[in-house]
Amino acid sequence: MVRAVLLLLRRAVSPALVQASLFSYSVVEEEVWCCRVAPMMDWTDNHFRTLARLLSKHAWLYTEMVVAETIVHQKDNLSNTPLFSKLVEATWRACQKRLHLQTATASMKLTSICWKAMSAISSNCDVPVSVKCRIGVDDHDSYSDLCDFIYTVASSSPTRHFIIHARKALLNGLSPADNRKIPPLKYEYYFALLRDFPGLKFTLNGGITCMNQVNAARKQGANRVMIGRAAYNSPWITLGQVDAAVYGTPHSGLSRRQVLEKYQVYGDAVLGIDGPNKPRIRQIVKPLLNLFHSEPGNGLWKRKADTALRHCSSIQSFLEETLDALPDAVLDSTVATTLPDSTATFANVDGSLVAPFGQKQEHLVACS
Repeated sequence: MVRAVLLLLRRAVSPALVQASLFSYSVVEEEVWCCRVAPMMDWTDNHFRTLARLLSKHAWLYTEMVVAETIVHQKDNLSNTPLFSKLVEATWRACQKRLHLQTATASMKLTSICWKAMSAISSNCDVPVSVKCRIGVDDHDSYSDLCDFIYTVASSSPTRHFIIHARKALLNGLSPADNRKIPPLKYEYYFALLRDFPGLKFTLNGGITCMNQVNAARKQGANRVMIGRAAYNSPWITLGQVDAAVYGTPHSGLSRRQVLEKYQVYGDAVLGIDGPNKPRIRQIVKPLLNLFHSEPGNGLWKRKADTALRHCSSIQSFLEETLDALPDAVLDSTVATTLPDSTATFANVDGSLVAPFGQKQEHLVACS
């Protein structure tokens, strides 16, 4: 497994945050079709990614976000382009795979900063770069606004891949959690981008919670999809189905009990390493707490887990104390492979596509 660092660039832009990341993924190079798991602060850490890789060999896994200064040790002057260069230099030494910049919104206010940052990043490393953005911000949410952002960034920098969260951001009055739910999804913007910018790559993000929706997006024409908190809230169902449902490769055949046995080896090995960054057992157990989502015994398992975490010093002792809360049928079953139909999610996309973008972009050629 490739280990990498996801960086959160604070104070570079206000009120929107600019975030840069390297991510780890399966051992194969980028495929024409891929399913990604979004970066989530305090969630997609190394412990979660270890569990995720036990459940799926092929899902692309992002690291979590950490403060940029942690990497570059720079305390002052954080609003200038050299910070990006230092970030790239530091992370390039750690992981030579992919570099990703995340902006809060596709706002023309950020366009100049974004393309300059991407140019600086590309000039300091030899890896593919991508940008993740929402479709707009506040009242700047027209398809034309989004296209202006995409066109300017792509034509002014080496960026050829955009991850599109199909919601706008409301910067005043909504919490981050509400911003993930209240602004309406506009999948038609994503599919219009595929039509209007055939030389670029686009990944669809927002509101996709299961593999049947991933495949429905694929049938509609999407070639890259990113799932978010569903991968953490119900990892067994969500990640466990990725390989077979999306990539057409056999499922590992592991039961939850077998996954836990393998994860125990990892967890206790990590707990056995001394040093200032030694994790607490609660951090290592955290990704496991949703492994039995919606299953019989899940509530009792979580209550016993909370009690056990107060005194257990190893993953082995934690599991020995808690797993009797769950039926053997739950522990020993493998992932279900039958998926319900979910084509209705994108059923009206074709009829709601917006008018084509007017700019000519023959020179925007996709890069591998």
